[in-house]
Amino acid sequence: MTPDEITAPWWEATRRRVLTVQRCLECGRLQHYPRALCTGCGGDALDLVEVSGRGTVDSFTVVHRSPAGESTPYTVARVRLEEGPILLTRLTGDGPWACDQPVRLSWTPLPDGLNLPVFTPLEHP
Repeated sequence: MTPDEITAPWWEATRRRVLTVQRCLECGRLQHYPRALCTGCGGDALDLVEVSGRGTVDSFTVVHRSPAGESTPYTVARVRLEEGPILLTRLTGDGPWACDQPVRLSWTPLPDGLNLPVFTPLEHP
């Protein structure tokens, strides 16, 4: 993974363990992953805003044979953030998993000091 001029600010926020999404300054739409243009109106005036890190599992799959030789099994999911955007991510922690299951943000450290956002089951007090 090599950050470019569009993704670098997002990755830098992960260094501080802050999850951000893009916000269009023209129409207000929130989107993830970082892009050059708004997926709603096509505007190019975008900034990053911090999000809560709470969401729900939209869809998931358990990977039993990794094409990259990673340790298996692991769970890949679409998580719909409370604020609306969807992230493709990993689920960590104990399953079983279910669609519409509440989850919260966690982080997996990367060797370069950045962090990868992952999600765990939301623990109720």
